[in-house]
Order: sequence, then C-alpha cells, then structure tokens
Amino acid sequence: MSGIAEHYEPEKIIGTKVVLVANLAPRALRGIESQGMILMAEDENMKLHFVNADIEGGFGVK
Repeated sequence: MSGIAEHYEPEKIIGTKVVLVANLAPRALRGIESQGMILMAEDENMKLHFVNADIEGGFGVK
C-alpha cells in the first residue's frame, strides 16, 4: 500500500473528515515519529480513499 501523498495533494484534502487512530506506541516512519494514523481503504485500482464517519460534530467534539 502507498502513502497518502501519492494519491492526494495536501491543499485538496483540507477540511476532509477522517478517522484517526491515536494513542499508538510511537514509531519512527521514514525518519519521523508517528503516534497515530489516518484510516484509509484501497479500492480495486489501488487508489486510497479516506474512511470517515459522517457524524455531526464527530466523536469527542463538543
């Protein structure tokens, strides 16, 4: 599976609702410390798509 940058330009995903997996043990990925990840799904053409829960306000947001 490829990284998000190979599928999306940063300025085109601003404001996109995503599912974030947090509270993971820190790991170095490509020399950068990561403590979570954005959940994505890959289609039959190997294109990544954001997984989201279209819930008003989101989880934990007041």
